Amino acid sequence: MGLTVTNINTLQLLTILNRTQTAQTNVLTQLSTGKKINTGKDNPAGLIALENLNADLTAVNAAIDNNQRTDAQVATAEASLAEVSSLLSDIEALVAASTNSGALSGAETAANQSQIDSAITSIDRIMRTTTFNGKRLLDGSLAINTTGVDSTKVENLRIFSRPDITTATTVTATITASAQAASAVVTAGAFYFNAAGTNINTSGASQVTVTGTLGTATITLGSGLTRQGIIDAVNTQTSTTGVSASLDGQNIEMNTNGFGDDEFITIDVISGGVLKNNLTGTTTTITETTNSRGVDASVTVNGQVANVDGLDVSFTANGLSFQYSLEQDYGFGRVANRSNTDTFNVEVSGGATFQLGADTTTRQTIGFNSFFSHQLGGGDSGGLLNDIKGGGSADLNTNAGTALRVVKKAISDIATERGRLGGFQKFQVQTSINSLEINKTQLTNAASIIGDTDYAAATAELNRQSILLNSGISLLGLANQQAAQILTLLG
Repeated sequence: MGLTVTNINTLQLLTILNRTQTAQTNVLTQLSTGKKINTGKDNPAGLIALENLNADLTAVNAAIDNNQRTDAQVATAEASLAEVSSLLSDIEALVAASTNSGALSGAETAANQSQIDSAITSIDRIMRTTTFNGKRLLDGSLAINTTGVDSTKVENLRIFSRPDITTATTVTATITASAQAASAVVTAGAFYFNAAGTNINTSGASQVTVTGTLGTATITLGSGLTRQGIIDAVNTQTSTTGVSASLDGQNIEMNTNGFGDDEFITIDVISGGVLKNNLTGTTTTITETTNSRGVDASVTVNGQVANVDGLDVSFTANGLSFQYSLEQDYGFGRVANRSNTDTFNVEVSGGATFQLGADTTTRQTIGFNSFFSHQLGGGDSGGLLNDIKGGGSADLNTNAGTALRVVKKAISDIATERGRLGGFQKFQVQTSINSLEINKTQLTNAASIIGDTDYAAATAELNRQSILLNSGISLLGLANQQAAQILTLLG
């Protein structure tokens, strides 16, 4: 090829320099932004994948925030219930002390009653004022709604959770076997007695120990007591033992005031224990009994066997969880011609709905139930918590034994609710947070691989492009110098 004066080499070098400068600019952009993909042309397919990953990551971050707030809300309610539980323990101690009426003065009993009244007032205040983010948690406004509940059969129905439904759920509960109290026959009625039963008396003094669910009492039966006198002596210790006596036909019978397998009676004769018919001279002895136990009711809910403790029914299946107490006469089967089936509806309204995951299929609705003093207790306890306030049907002066059973039932009610809330926190909210955190880590890693700048590789590439750019500039000068040298031939 002959010597010519053209700019072909220069143009080629300029093209290469432009490309190198563009590549260097891209690398500089990646280094300054920290992103490999800054525009669609950088990596079209990668951009699509990256945007999808970022969308998923945004949803996961939002879900984590939701769950953390849910955890805080549930923890707030549980903490308030823990304070209620503490107050109930204090009330129990005061009631238990007051059952020892023989060792307390009237002023001391009145002081205990005043403290109980103050504690119950505090419980009601906690129910009214516990809030989170402006929402009251324990006043019933966040309880899951129900309709059709027959209060003559069902007491203190509390819905803990329901599935994500669009129509009401019908609940059909059927008692297949009635609850029974622990029972023991004290005397057999195998001998004649007059209509008043006054011809049957204790023959000499006797000492009998009665042990029931609440405790043990040693009862002294003086000589010559009629069966009614024996009954009265046993019933003076009911607040201590939880056992009452009554005349059943020809027999003196003892029964626990509560129902179910947890109730028991043990009768031991320490001395004496002989009854005599004054008309015939026939004698019989007080029957000793060891650990006679009651029987829990049996209940099916929508055809499935429910868990029953005495008269307290618990049911959990298919996202629906609730608890209630059978009204005492209904659960014990003492009302004739009453259907053993009750039906009510769990509505789609009410409750607090939380989204545990990144989409709406993970929603869970739970109920924050109220536990005012007129709602605690019930069942076979013989009353409600507000009944043990001064002037109530089970205050310390009227019936301390019933008061003790009511408080124990109230403590159980609160413990159950705290357990439900704690279970929701541990097994749903916290596990969801843990799962979402793992998901977040993996999504972040995937997005980083696709979209984040590899600084080591980018720095090396920047050095490479800088060398190429400097080399090209040097060669451009050489090409221009070569053209100038050819022009000197004209001189």
